[in-house]
Amino acid sequence: MDERLFTNTQILSWLQYFSSNTDIDLEHVKILDITRKNKNLIPTVEAHRTVLVFTEAGDKDIFYKMWDVGLGDCEVVYNEGSEPVGEIKRDKVSHMIDRGINASAGMIVLNPNARSTVKFGMDNKLFASGSVKYVGSEIRSVLLSKMQIDDRKNLCVISGESIAVEAAMMSGEGTVIAVEYKERDRETMEENVNQFGLRNVEIVDHVGEDTMGSLPVPDTTMLVASASLEHELEYLTKINPYMEFVIYTLDFKVAAKMEEILNSYGVKDVTIIQIAVSKLKSNNVYENQPAPWIITGKAGV
Repeated sequence: MDERLFTNTQILSWLQYFSSNTDIDLEHVKILDITRKNKNLIPTVEAHRTVLVFTEAGDKDIFYKMWDVGLGDCEVVYNEGSEPVGEIKRDKVSHMIDRGINASAGMIVLNPNARSTVKFGMDNKLFASGSVKYVGSEIRSVLLSKMQIDDRKNLCVISGESIAVEAAMMSGEGTVIAVEYKERDRETMEENVNQFGLRNVEIVDHVGEDTMGSLPVPDTTMLVASASLEHELEYLTKINPYMEFVIYTLDFKVAAKMEEILNSYGVKDVTIIQIAVSKLKSNNVYENQPAPWIITGKAGV
């Protein structure tokens, strides 16, 4: 078992400390130890009213990142030491953006505006600007739904930057492998990972044993169909004979051949749909968005 910075005994001590020194109802508190792998602070705070966060000294911009994504009104309840003793302090995140974490300790983050539902389809304006042309939020919502993400799923997302970001937010206990073939796209992906404080994303430049052999085996892969499609299918079905796939393409000819291609790699129960989105513009004219084909299937069935 990996050595933990915060043991169960220490976690209980911090709970007792906050219980004795505040009027916060801890019945529904979410405990989050971000010193451990794959723990994302920002998505957790967005989804829970009360989060007990365990941090490690040296995180210099933790509060700035929270403020930058719109969590400035959240309140932080903390003390100045690394032990659950002493005076309790409370302040808004917006007032703490210039300070970091100088001691490994627990703190409570209160978010009265926390949402209670899964968030699909973030506005593209929220992502880092860069080389990537992001898929529309409505289409992304469908793709994420088709991926059937849960807390512990390991995912592979190939050339789907914004999808990798949202998937990482939803899969708090799992790893998201983001495959970006172009260097500029990898740089944009790194910007997004840093911007949203994601700790469960691994960025690689291609699909293969040399890049993915040491990473968790994905349960589901979402990919944009390209010239490397069959190489990707061959490797991914080899490492997981029960891999689930969600495939995106704008090419009708590719979509028409997809069932045959997938079947050749043992992927069955193939479903092919087309999604069309139209938006009403300010001049009362509808603008048609790209209408992709979305293909799903599962290997080994």
